[in-house]
Amino acid sequence: MNCKAISTKELLQINTLGALKATGYQPKSIKQELRDNLIDRLHKKEQVFEGIWGYEETVIPDIQRAILAMHHINLLGLRGQAKTRLARLMVQLLDEYIPVVAGSELNDDPLQPLSRFAKDLIAEQGDLTPIAWLPRDERYTEKLATPDVSVADLVGDVDPIKAAALKLPYSDERIIHYGLIPRSHRCIFVINELPDLQARIQVALFNILQEGDIQIRGFKIRLPLDIQFVFTANPEDYTNRGSIVTPLKDRIDSQIITHYPKSIEISRHITAQEAKILQAQAQRVEINEISQNMIEQIAMEARQSEYVDAKSGVSARLTISAYENLYSAAERRALINGESHTYIRVSDLVGIIPSITGKVELVYEGEQEGPLIVAQNLISKTLRNMFVDFFPDPAKMKKEKNNPYKKITDWFGEGKSLDLLNDLTNDAYKNALLGVNGLEELIETYHASEKYAEKLFLMEFALHGLAEHSLISKNILATGLHFKDLLSSMFNLPDDFGQEEDEDDY
Repeated sequence: MNCKAISTKELLQINTLGALKATGYQPKSIKQELRDNLIDRLHKKEQVFEGIWGYEETVIPDIQRAILAMHHINLLGLRGQAKTRLARLMVQLLDEYIPVVAGSELNDDPLQPLSRFAKDLIAEQGDLTPIAWLPRDERYTEKLATPDVSVADLVGDVDPIKAAALKLPYSDERIIHYGLIPRSHRCIFVINELPDLQARIQVALFNILQEGDIQIRGFKIRLPLDIQFVFTANPEDYTNRGSIVTPLKDRIDSQIITHYPKSIEISRHITAQEAKILQAQAQRVEINEISQNMIEQIAMEARQSEYVDAKSGVSARLTISAYENLYSAAERRALINGESHTYIRVSDLVGIIPSITGKVELVYEGEQEGPLIVAQNLISKTLRNMFVDFFPDPAKMKKEKNNPYKKITDWFGEGKSLDLLNDLTNDAYKNALLGVNGLEELIETYHASEKYAEKLFLMEFALHGLAEHSLISKNILATGLHFKDLLSSMFNLPDDFGQEEDEDDY
């Protein structure tokens, strides 16, 4: 704000128009305000959009350029790409406080009054006109575009109750009840999912964006509104539910394309930042880096899956929800077994299936398979693809003389099997894995330096990996998993297999 250098405390004590003038205050448009504060941040090398990961070299520079150019902005991207968060963070580029005419419903600048109320008050009281201070957090308005949004909601309408209460004729503009947009004068105004706004409502935005004119029920009012518009849109909306009418799109100066994280590391930063993990959960459950990467890899597999609608996208909310459910799955197991502490297991991934089935849009083939099968397939692909990052590629080891997997496959080939139930105690889990000949030796060969709990996790991971690479068989039971020899599984089912529900191979 253009005032003499005074402290915020002294600023907030200014309560009249005359005292404000004495500070040397000069009005500034919101776009100029955003531009000036961005320039100041850039000079100081300060972070502008804190908590946004993966956009440092793409989206954020585009937004900064748009702000410097003083443009209205449209953020175009699939769901779960932080579009709304970016818009909300723009508030941090506003001045801490701005002066308004006290009692004004349009946030009138005392030196550039807009409303009839403010103009009349200043004409009557002059330098004694009361001044209030509007904080930056109250200078943000957000509206979700839905089919029921009307012109009256956004722009305004005639209020017969106000006309009766004030005893004013319908020709008096004071009977107008202003909508969200005029009330957002000198603010950031965000319309989420713009294509969902009916075309006739989008038309009402033309003049507001370009000329600042609004018309309400025959009242042609010149309101040079000072608003920073930010729109968000999903490319899917252009074909499935609606579109942005061409003249409106033409009036939005900068359209910025958002995207999903391009690496697992960036995805993990986002998930860890957004997931709500209780301290009690973090104390009871220890999660390793591999399981975190598995969750992110599942989302990436989903974005490439032939069963998942690519146009709909796979939101970052999938990984956030899955991460929370992974903790809960391990926590539930520990609570059932009366254990104060537990380490994550690969079998705990069963707990994230509800986070997948509710967060992906399936194409026809996926609907035929069913969301549960698709979720299991995504987990299977993740385990298969990540396995070779930690162990030798089984396909290359088949013809090797010292095949590291031979003792394990031979053990199952002797007719032995392993039931790995979801809710095994820590001791039972350990004993079950140690009972498989060659499994511990495999981990000691390739991961000898890991702590013991991690080695147990890797033992289980090895079993899953061998199953995904068709060296052993893995069947899903109602309460866990059944591992056995691949060849025998083609001819015989386990004794209890018929008693379980929904058994299938991953």
